[in-house]
Amino acid sequence: MRKSYIKQFVIHFVLIVLGAAMILPFAWMISTSLKGYHEIFRYPPKWIPDSPQWSNYLEVWKLAPFGRFYVNSVFVALVTTVGQVITGVLAAYAFARMEFWGRDKVFMLFLATLMVPTQVTLIPTYIVMSQMGWIDSYQALIIPFVSTAFSVFLLRQFFLTIPKELEEASIMDGCSKLRFIFLVLMPLAKPAIASVSLFGFLGSWNSYLWPLIVINSNQMRTLPIGLRYFVSQQGGGSEWHYLMAASLIVMLPVLIVFFAAQKQFIEGIARSGIKG
Repeated sequence: MRKSYIKQFVIHFVLIVLGAAMILPFAWMISTSLKGYHEIFRYPPKWIPDSPQWSNYLEVWKLAPFGRFYVNSVFVALVTTVGQVITGVLAAYAFARMEFWGRDKVFMLFLATLMVPTQVTLIPTYIVMSQMGWIDSYQALIIPFVSTAFSVFLLRQFFLTIPKELEEASIMDGCSKLRFIFLVLMPLAKPAIASVSLFGFLGSWNSYLWPLIVINSNQMRTLPIGLRYFVSQQGGGSEWHYLMAASLIVMLPVLIVFFAAQKQFIEGIARSGIKG
């Protein structure tokens, strides 16, 4: 009994230390974003500013068109996420339920694309976007990412846990395959869909390299690119209170989305690995 308490204590102590190590940088970022310029380089440093400068966020909003960057990022992330869910559900259903020649081999080949680094496909994708006249447009930011092998894999694993008898009973009642997918299968797969949506949203929101290549105008920049140019405009990062405020503005929606979908995300990951 004593060994069990000691083991639990050690585990919780390690988790608390690791959690604190992850939280402290974010706490320092929030603290710095509320400081005045004279407080940033004070020694010894203070966690709580003498007079919180909430105006730093308003000043940052004025120094760069973050409103436009937000509109671009939200639109691109939402459309990309919806596209990944729709294509992922349809493809996952085909690989999980439909019988056709070479299904498993095609699926394995499909999964092999996960091992291809994104950087390898940048030049061919850019050439395709250029030939279609989509450079510096929403199409270039969205179309290449509306379908991913990971979303198909995750949803397929979840669909395999749903009894086939449920589909057979629905079809006997006159339900078509599409109606079964959208009215029966998708409501049952909410945890997996939430996981796919979260991964898709975060991936699109934090995307940096691809938008940096295909976007040329200031009006089409997303938040990561806008933040990078904001850093350049602020003399290479000397005004840390503005930079931390801008970083928090960029990161806040991601935190909200994650905590809102945390329960479904964990459940979806757990249940998707039950059956291979």
